[in-house]
Amino acid sequence: MTPPDALDEELPRRRTAAGENRLPPAAAVVVAAVVYALLPESLLLGPRLAIPLLELALLTAVIATNPRRMVRQSRLSRVAATGLAALVILANLTALGMLIASLVSPATPGGSLLLAAMQVWITNVIGFGLLYWELDRGGPVARRELARDKLPPADWRFSQDENADTVVEVAVGSSDKAGWVPTFVDYLYLSLTNSSAFSPTDTMPLTTRAKALMGLEATAALLTSLLVIARAVGSLGGGGG
Repeated sequence: MTPPDALDEELPRRRTAAGENRLPPAAAVVVAAVVYALLPESLLLGPRLAIPLLELALLTAVIATNPRRMVRQSRLSRVAATGLAALVILANLTALGMLIASLVSPATPGGSLLLAAMQVWITNVIGFGLLYWELDRGGPVARRELARDKLPPADWRFSQDENADTVVEVAVGSSDKAGWVPTFVDYLYLSLTNSSAFSPTDTMPLTTRAKALMGLEATAALLTSLLVIARAVGSLGGGGG
């Protein structure tokens, strides 16, 4: 059996490795843009491709800074990346408002709107996941490059941040012992669970802005779910529609 000290030496130091992979967040933006472009015409803000093309243009600008790995950032790149996440969210919340207006109208066919509700829900998860990833602890580059005592205050506390004093096989992956830092997938999971449970699960918000954002996301997801359920029940009770 490998001694604990030797095991500690073999642990990958995620904070000192090459920057975070660009592909997962870039792929998420592309999915969000495609899903938005496929919404019904009545839920779109402007021409069908206007918002998706703007999102892809911002994504291109952000990728130009870090094509493969997140190793450098500037004030402009941070503004562009945060603006991209905000654009995804704002366009989607606008679509949600239009969806609510359509769902409460008995004359509107329900089938396409129920599918649109799922599209809005998916984009909600992606948009907030991107924003959480950009905001927490100064963003993906800062989380890798800066010493922990130089990082901005954390917006969220992950379970790995408090596992250092647990049993060895759990503590071995903690922030303290393994240098663990959250990546985009961790923030996407945070967003998914918040949109599903309408509340924090294993990751706790620490700052006012984190609580406000999670509250906004959960409210949007809850409204979407309640309206879909109400419309579905109404359609069944009315024999269609």
